Amino acid sequence: MASYSEIQNNSKKSPYFKEIDGLRALAIIFVIINHFNKDLIPSGYLGVDIFFVISGFVITSSLYHRRSKNFIGFISGFYGRRLKRLVPALLFFVLLVSIIICLFNPFPSVALKTGLSSLFGISNIYLLKQSTDYFSQSTQLNVFTHTWSLGVEEQFYLLFPFLVWFSGFGKQKKNGSRNLFLSVGALTISSLIGFIYLYPKNQSAAYFLMPTRFWEISLGCLLFINFQKTSSINNFFKDKLPPLFILVLIIGLMWVPNSLGLISTIIVVFLTCLLIISIKKQTFTYKIFTYPLVIYIGRLSYSLYLWHWAILSLSRWTIGINWWTVPLQLFLIIGFAIASFKWVELPMRDMIWFKSPRKVLISSSGALVLVSLIIVSLGRPLKGKLYSGDLNNKWNIEGFGETKIINDQTRPTIYLIGDSHAGHYGAVMTSLARKYDYSFIMHPQGGGLKSINESAEEHVLAPMRKYKNKFKVGDIIIFSSSIDKYKDSLDFTKTYQTFMKQTNKKGLKYFLISPTPTFSKVKKGDTCQEEWFRPSWSISPSCFTKVNKNEWLSSNSETSFLIKKFLIKNSTVSYIDTFSLLCPDDYCNNHDENSFLYKDSHHLTSYGAMKMKEIIENFIFPN
Repeated sequence: MASYSEIQNNSKKSPYFKEIDGLRALAIIFVIINHFNKDLIPSGYLGVDIFFVISGFVITSSLYHRRSKNFIGFISGFYGRRLKRLVPALLFFVLLVSIIICLFNPFPSVALKTGLSSLFGISNIYLLKQSTDYFSQSTQLNVFTHTWSLGVEEQFYLLFPFLVWFSGFGKQKKNGSRNLFLSVGALTISSLIGFIYLYPKNQSAAYFLMPTRFWEISLGCLLFINFQKTSSINNFFKDKLPPLFILVLIIGLMWVPNSLGLISTIIVVFLTCLLIISIKKQTFTYKIFTYPLVIYIGRLSYSLYLWHWAILSLSRWTIGINWWTVPLQLFLIIGFAIASFKWVELPMRDMIWFKSPRKVLISSSGALVLVSLIIVSLGRPLKGKLYSGDLNNKWNIEGFGETKIINDQTRPTIYLIGDSHAGHYGAVMTSLARKYDYSFIMHPQGGGLKSINESAEEHVLAPMRKYKNKFKVGDIIIFSSSIDKYKDSLDFTKTYQTFMKQTNKKGLKYFLISPTPTFSKVKKGDTCQEEWFRPSWSISPSCFTKVNKNEWLSSNSETSFLIKKFLIKNSTVSYIDTFSLLCPDDYCNNHDENSFLYKDSHHLTSYGAMKMKEIIENFIFPN
């Protein structure tokens, strides 16, 4: 274990603000608790916003105390230090976790692509392109979702050093501070306005994109510039504003509900700025933040941030997160963070060979290419080879994106089309395709899409356009979509109608599988499917639930209406009523005497789906 003194002796030449590391410790604790259980502190994710402010403050401080004679030396030195600070631990983390997730997820392409994009500082853009909702269940199963914040910071670093240099700040010119303050201030105001405008319209874009997060990091920059001046305003905040009061307000914000995310984000950023200004020696807050153990946690915060999410996400794939698993998960988080810090971060940062920016760039580029090639090989030639679970369970993984299962265009083909609920029946269709000598192509995608247009395009119309010219007489089209889409007034039947209108002259056979019930009492993130790495004793108690059949049908009457309307207009579509088989009595159970029928609140396990095989087979192949 790295000692306190070992950590503190590795400070930069620029002034070391011990209280800033204390603030980092507070932020990472907020984040980790929130990611363990959102009910404990619903807005603990705001710790990331605190990190953004700290990053702006610290990076500006570092540049302020470094004199550069020329632009090339300034830029190469800046990026060299950033690469040494961020890349080694990130490479080690992404490589190891990419291998581990392949053991438990047979189709880890989304996670691997997220990890790969994080190496190049664009995972936030990749996640936005995937229409990811940061607060949805699917993000908790992606071991690299949290790297979006690193992408935001790294994209900020593409712009910021140029502002520093050309403002004169980096050359220590007389008006350099003023010029940087004015230019960054203008961008800060624009970014904040963009964040406020975009958040209600497209929360994911406001959350993930650097331009709408720029203001948070840049406020830290403005804070440092102002920090160097002696003014009545600064003196007021330093002398009159009690830091403990600000700290209590920040802690209180952690219990604000997610629905107030816009205002709470803005408040926590400005409160963080006020806290940094107001902290002074001899105050109780300063003593808390400079306590050796608190500083130690703060210096570990980067490694803790990297590893905590991966450990929790892997836990959701395996034994789950319950009160009895928390000690083990904390041990792993802290252990991997310390190991990464002691044997990766510190050695790479202090290695004499890395003193030259050119050598840092060459070695970092080579390491990035090597790790990238390994990750690509995990997603292509080694795809599914490392998976250690029951291969029969692989078809119902949400959002796995596998499209070609048995592909031989000389044979008639079964096309399974829809969202992640179509993926329920992958194992069933694979079995039937082999039995009746059919090809099988499926195009389900995971949730997280924001509008009916995006959902229709991705789930129904995109595969139609892709395979339209390949459809032939005798091919089978099977539609299946989530009940939630209907509850949100997302009428998939309209897109089914469009699909049929453009393809019904090709002699295709159409089937629509009924929606499955939703078990709302199953907690988000709980996986209810047994595997050797997820034994029955570790499955969350929330997985054992049932729902009143009549009440559920009544609350989803709109769904029934839309389906009946679609079937009346399209008499050639056969309706496969799996719902009646899943709910034969007054109550729908998510498990039977043998095993679970559902892997979460609404996705069938392969066991549950295979119980539908006979009824599906009788409809599709009645003879």
